Amino acid sequence: MAVLQTDRIVHGDCIEVMASLPAGSVHLVFADPPYNLQLGGELHRPDNSRVDGVDDAWDRFESFAAYDRFTRDWLAAARRVLKPDGALWVIGTYHNIFRVGAALQDLGFWIVNDVVWRKTNPMPNFRGTRFANAHETLIWAARSEAARYRFNYDAMKAANDDLQMRSDWLLPICVGRERLKDADGRKLHPTQKPEALLSRILLATTRPGDLVLDPFFGSGTTGAVARRLHRRWLGIERDAGYIAAAQRRIEAATPLIDAGLAATPSKREQPRIPFGWVVERGLIAPGDVLFDRRRRYSARVRADGSLIHADMTGSIHKVGAHVQGAPSCNGWVFWHVERDGEAVPIDRFRETLRAELA
Repeated sequence: MAVLQTDRIVHGDCIEVMASLPAGSVHLVFADPPYNLQLGGELHRPDNSRVDGVDDAWDRFESFAAYDRFTRDWLAAARRVLKPDGALWVIGTYHNIFRVGAALQDLGFWIVNDVVWRKTNPMPNFRGTRFANAHETLIWAARSEAARYRFNYDAMKAANDDLQMRSDWLLPICVGRERLKDADGRKLHPTQKPEALLSRILLATTRPGDLVLDPFFGSGTTGAVARRLHRRWLGIERDAGYIAAAQRRIEAATPLIDAGLAATPSKREQPRIPFGWVVERGLIAPGDVLFDRRRRYSARVRADGSLIHADMTGSIHKVGAHVQGAPSCNGWVFWHVERDGEAVPIDRFRETLRAELA
């Protein structure tokens, strides 16, 4: 079997190129397909200057039926090249994202989230006929309902000041030095996406070394971000001008010196540490009293690592759930122990043992 060459741009039609790739070879697909904007003539600002919108030939389709056929074809090709536990991100506007969503569900994809990218600096609605369109929608879908897709929850929580990240992302559109320009100083690509958006997607749903495929490569944002974050990438693009600009951009992208900085370790993938080990090591002693952060409940530690509360005995999780009347409880987070007058979560001692195993 031929080795799949990565970190390159393939010049050609995305459906045909994906058909030539090995099945089950890609970890993640990020797709920014044509929006099929159905623009009716030029748009001008109040000062009569022309708005540089999306009017390229690649965004025009003769009918919704033609666009739907194209959408089903490229989605089917993308699903074939995804690994069984692979996933896909696709971005669009109200013009196309609902049609794309229906097609991917019909093909067997399983929607994990829709994410709203709220733009801090959207284009106004110059005609005043509707609300200013200030967002785009991303669909994150697993290859199938049974897929064990990757989600780096801890990385996203860390990036959001230790708060669970939500599905509305506030990010600026691509402007300034990041925006690629042609020889006349105009936007090289009308729908160039900001690197911050791709960075968040790759940090959330891939790990270093994973292969990311972008079938509508355009100005190369996916490749530039993937290179910096030590992900492998493969781009497909029909326009030779876009390819040349994307190649220069990616070559100028500097990878992180240490690949270990390109990922946040997942707690779920770290070694399992039973609470009994913490007791065995003397980090918490039999007879110590554990309590919740607000000191409403307490329990004593037994020599085998179980807890006793009144007439209830069990694990840190079982007793934590019992005292709260809850169906479940993460005892590592719920229980604390006093050290030097301070309430310390017992999870701190688990991390001490994990560091020793690293």
